[in-house]
Amino acid sequence: MPSLPQQAPTPLGRLVATVERLRREVREAHAAADGRALVELAKGILMGRLDCTPAAAAHQLDELCREAGLSPLELAAEIVNQAARDHVSEIAAEFVERAATARPAPRTSDVAVRLRTAESGVLAAAADTQAVAESLLANALTPLGAVAVAVWAAAPDGSLALAGHAGFPSEEASRWRHVPPGVATVPRMALRERASVTLPDLGREGLPSIGHLQWPHGGRMAVPAGTGGRVHGVLEVCWPQPLPPQPPQIQRQVEALAELCAHTLDTAVPPDAAAAEGLLPDVSELIDLAEGLHDPTIILTPVLYEDGRLADFRIRHVNSRFADPAGRPRGDVSGALLLEAYPMAAGESGLFETIERVHATGEPFRAERVSLTALVDQIPLTSVADISVSRHGAAVLLIWRIEDETARLANLLQHAQRLGRIGGFEENLANGEITWNSELYALHGLPVTASPVPLRDLPDYAHPDDSAALGRFLRAVLRYRRPASVDLRLRRSDGILRHIRVVAEPVLDAAQRLHAVRGAYQDVSAQHWTEVALAATRDQLALTEAESAERNRLALQLQHAIMPPHHHIEAPGMRVAVRYRPAETESLVGGDWYDTLVLPSGLILLSVGDVAGHGIEAATGMVVLRNALRGLAVTGAGPGQLMSWLNTVTHHLTKQVTATAVCGLYDPRTRVMRWARAGHLPPVLVRKDDATAFPLIDGLLLGALPDVTYAEQQVRLEPGDTLLMFTDGLVERRDASVQDSLAHLLDSVSAGADDLDGRLDGLLTESWSDTDDDTCVIGVQVD
Repeated sequence: MPSLPQQAPTPLGRLVATVERLRREVREAHAAADGRALVELAKGILMGRLDCTPAAAAHQLDELCREAGLSPLELAAEIVNQAARDHVSEIAAEFVERAATARPAPRTSDVAVRLRTAESGVLAAAADTQAVAESLLANALTPLGAVAVAVWAAAPDGSLALAGHAGFPSEEASRWRHVPPGVATVPRMALRERASVTLPDLGREGLPSIGHLQWPHGGRMAVPAGTGGRVHGVLEVCWPQPLPPQPPQIQRQVEALAELCAHTLDTAVPPDAAAAEGLLPDVSELIDLAEGLHDPTIILTPVLYEDGRLADFRIRHVNSRFADPAGRPRGDVSGALLLEAYPMAAGESGLFETIERVHATGEPFRAERVSLTALVDQIPLTSVADISVSRHGAAVLLIWRIEDETARLANLLQHAQRLGRIGGFEENLANGEITWNSELYALHGLPVTASPVPLRDLPDYAHPDDSAALGRFLRAVLRYRRPASVDLRLRRSDGILRHIRVVAEPVLDAAQRLHAVRGAYQDVSAQHWTEVALAATRDQLALTEAESAERNRLALQLQHAIMPPHHHIEAPGMRVAVRYRPAETESLVGGDWYDTLVLPSGLILLSVGDVAGHGIEAATGMVVLRNALRGLAVTGAGPGQLMSWLNTVTHHLTKQVTATAVCGLYDPRTRVMRWARAGHLPPVLVRKDDATAFPLIDGLLLGALPDVTYAEQQVRLEPGDTLLMFTDGLVERRDASVQDSLAHLLDSVSAGADDLDGRLDGLLTESWSDTDDDTCVIGVQVD
């Protein structure tokens, strides 16, 4: 297939290609220059150690390269490491130790070459942070897989400025040239924590940062760049892909590069031991500023260890307003170390840590009501102060305002009056001068420029119905010179009516004459309306309670009228006794019912039931079901059919009543009883000394479904037998099953009295029910 002819490049395309080529050549030239600078540094070290000429040093370097099998750049890095004994050489040595155990062993000189080449580039472009960033990326970070680097400068206001970058598009760098204070970014995290921050996946963290659109899921590493205890900025390194866990030596390499960047960002004169006798320029300027402040002010400068770490702060100056919490003169404090003068600053208050953070990051700190503790004769004395800490060049300005106890109490009283809506007043009766506080003007609805209302004119602003009480109050204070109080309705000029309580006391002079009156107004409107609402609620509750009591009385009266507690029924061939025990609590009046009736056919109807619920609804439901069963029994139907019809009646009641029941038809001629149950406990038969319960034949509770068929059984009774029919109030317990309760009942019946009345009374007495429910028991003794 013939190839397509290539399109001739346009003039613009040629220009773009030329620019890219020139950029590439410039980068290569910079890299070569950084390498040459490292080699020249190694030659200088050899010249100093061998005391030889530059040519001899170059010849010696070439000989060493051939003998060691290393390139000039690698050997130069080793020579510089051995001579420097600095942070970079420590990292290289650590890498050598770790690499010795690795298989396959990596080239240990690569780390030293990268770091020393980058260092040479930084030193060559110390004033150009942009060139420093490009050198770091080209010489040290690209071999680590990084694609971009940003050098951020920290401003005193907490903002970040992009001082240099490499690998990011120019448009992206322009968008991120300034990050305002408070914006959460990756370098902001490192600056706030003053520690290295590594994010394996930037997108997962949800933090914005430069280049997050180009590499949304790339790894990030941000390291604070600082010297002398101060953080001047942050070095941020970007990887294109998620960053796997990095070994400690890689972290140390990036920290070493950040330390190199710190030297390019540090524009302030670093304090050192040589400056101990004199004043730095920025301290001299701060002294004039401190003397113009009305609050106690301390000027601090850092004191460093030999390795550059922060040790303490020197108190360079205290202004004329300064008052030592321990009572020492200014001369004893000025010039001392901070932790020597105030050792408790390193304690729980965190003052020293706060000063250290402000000095490191440049972000100012302000707080109210901070506890300051000073040692006086080894006794800690604590005072409360508002403090402000800010960095100015190499110095730190500490301002504290010790809280005055009198002012604090006055401020506390003012807030208490505002929260309690209390306004104070004092009226001088001799000259007519009246003093109100601002809250009292607000209670009257008057501006603070209005004239206060004299106490004698208060009736003009009160509701007419309060005139009598207000008159007694004024006579007590002004005539009888006794403290008094009054509640009144204050009519404000804006038409609002407020409920006010006025309390006043007379002030007497030396001759016991009335000189002034002072007191307070309190707005009790909310309390008044709360009391009104409570009174209405109490009335409503009393009415509801009376209605409930009347309903319970009617239900109880209805129940007693239909079912007396003791009842005996004469029937052919048997003796019937009934016991009814109402609930102990009137509000729990239930729907238990019983009935015995001699039918026209000669059969005897025996039934008990229980309507669900309590109160008047349950009592009226009980009456309906009891009377309905009486009427249905006259038809001559069997107990199963009677239960089915009674279920239909129950289901169609408007109140959606549900109930349980057991029904029996006894024939005294044959002593046979047919019976059926609807969700109710079965009857119990006592024959001689043995008590057994009838079987649990099928039978759904009444009212659950519209059409239900009920099974029935029959049993032949013998002379002397006793039959018991009862409701669940006799046996029900909250902590026991129905089977256990029924078994306990059978034991009680077997050991009971022989006569019918004694047996029923014993059942009620020994009942172990704990539900406080009403109870019905029918006892039938066959002759």
